[in-house]
Amino acid sequence: MNTNKKIHTMALSALLIAVGVVIPMFMPIKVVIPPASFTLASHVAIIVAMFVSPFVAVSVALGTTLGFLLGGFPIAVVLRALSHVVWAAIGSRYLENHPDLFLNGKRSVLFILAIALLHAVCEVAIILPLYFSHALPEANYAQGFLYSIFTLVGIGTVVHSTVDFIISLAVWRVLVKSSSISAISNVKEVVTAQPARPRFQ
Repeated sequence: MNTNKKIHTMALSALLIAVGVVIPMFMPIKVVIPPASFTLASHVAIIVAMFVSPFVAVSVALGTTLGFLLGGFPIAVVLRALSHVVWAAIGSRYLENHPDLFLNGKRSVLFILAIALLHAVCEVAIILPLYFSHALPEANYAQGFLYSIFTLVGIGTVVHSTVDFIISLAVWRVLVKSSSISAISNVKEVVTAQPARPRFQ
């Protein structure tokens, strides 16, 4: 990688880390399902980073984790952010080997669902020790294990991840038009919906 590409990669990584920390702090659109809340687009920075490269994906996942830690967020939030390293690394490595994946609608859907499921498994795995050590807010225990962990963290994360991935694809269609971003990214094209053509008899 030449010097210009290194600079562009570092700058983009830093920008995505900043976005990844700021969105959960200030995004006004939240879905609140007590005792949890889900911030719309909070995973967009990491998902966009996956489209660039494994290095950027892991850097952004670690950077946002550090940002949450230094920002005084609850330990559960920090650890859930740290778990993003796993699915971000795996997903970005797959995209590195299949950069044209998003030109195929069926493969795109399967990939998005696979990442969402992996995302949920990682978050449940990181939360379980906190739950059983009673390190979570009392509201989580009042609702019971199945609801708080399996439903909210598990199923909730699948839905949240899927929605954020769709938002990320829309954002990426715009970003990748920049030659400086396209030059350092693995995913250079994303399928776009085409208007139906009239059929003439």
